[in-house]
Amino acid sequence: MTDESSAMAQPYQIVSVRRAEPPPGGEGPYWYRYVIAFEDANTIDGCRQGGLKAVTREVEEMVAQLNERHRVPRYAVGKPIRVHPVPKKITRK
Repeated sequence: MTDESSAMAQPYQIVSVRRAEPPPGGEGPYWYRYVIAFEDANTIDGCRQGGLKAVTREVEEMVAQLNERHRVPRYAVGKPIRVHPVPKKITRK
């Protein structure tokens, strides 16, 4: 498999995981900001607290889950079943 076909199979990829200041309301040490790219067009960025290895593993798991969800064909995703109610016959006494 070439790098190009690998990129096609994995549209979400980690761009960076870098040390950062705590986000507003965030407490404690060791914060990291991560950036995930989607097909080089859009990005997802966020913050996680923890050690570099732990945060990197969590972001890798997120990317794996996003790629797995993206891989499911759209037609395989169940559409809601529309139930059309049958009008009740009203009897008057």
